[in-house]
Amino acid sequence: MTGSSKPLSVRGITKTYQSKTGAPVRALQPINLEIAAGEFLVIVGPSGCGKSTLLNILAGFGEPSGGEARVGDARITGPDIDRGMVFQSYALFPWLSVVGNVEFGLERKRVPRRERREIAMEYLRMVGLQDFAERGINELSGGMKQRVAIARAFAPQPSIILMDEPFGALDALTRRFLQGQLLRIWQQHKKTVVFVTHSVPEAITLADRIAVMTARPGRIRKMTAVDLSHPREATSDRFRDSERELYAELDEELARSFAVEAGDLIA
Repeated sequence: MTGSSKPLSVRGITKTYQSKTGAPVRALQPINLEIAAGEFLVIVGPSGCGKSTLLNILAGFGEPSGGEARVGDARITGPDIDRGMVFQSYALFPWLSVVGNVEFGLERKRVPRRERREIAMEYLRMVGLQDFAERGINELSGGMKQRVAIARAFAPQPSIILMDEPFGALDALTRRFLQGQLLRIWQQHKKTVVFVTHSVPEAITLADRIAVMTARPGRIRKMTAVDLSHPREATSDRFRDSERELYAELDEELARSFAVEAGDLIA
């Protein structure tokens, strides 16, 4: 079973919601993005800038207040099996086995039982969990659960993979290991990936391009191409230069976000 990657367009998307006091809060200013088929785009920005809000709109879990997002020529109007999602909290089904979780999307696509088992096992081998196929989810460590989540997202061969801080809760060694596994799977299948993170080194390790978002209301401050070949060595001069430049952009936005929060408290 194969599935091609597709381009993703974000055209003038805005988002406004009501606070607990009933006052309107602008989460996103008009955002425009063109993400090429097979591209690995990483989004970074201060906490509360709307990164996850934007990703949920791309997943079809939320509606924009204005503008639209498209996969190819098709407007996103709700969730679709053609867009896989990986969350920080794993979001696995505890009543299913490891292989049952990976088979879930394949079953929704009506893939025959024998074929979906073969595909699920192929992806479990890719993430090194073939020997845990029949285990329960609650028997796994956090890193193992996230490997299952990655296998589940890629197994139905969606055009686009959306990842919301998938490694944020993991220890440094597990995080580095899973970054390598994710890159290996992405390089093999070249799916379009949109990846949200707070980690500057992670962004530079993974991305073709990095979108830096401003403090709330979020917009795209800068798009940066990462012109480094894989695997990327975090101690290299070029990697460190990229880190310094990205931290400088984010420091300015973090200062702005503190100012926005202070203004909200005064108001």
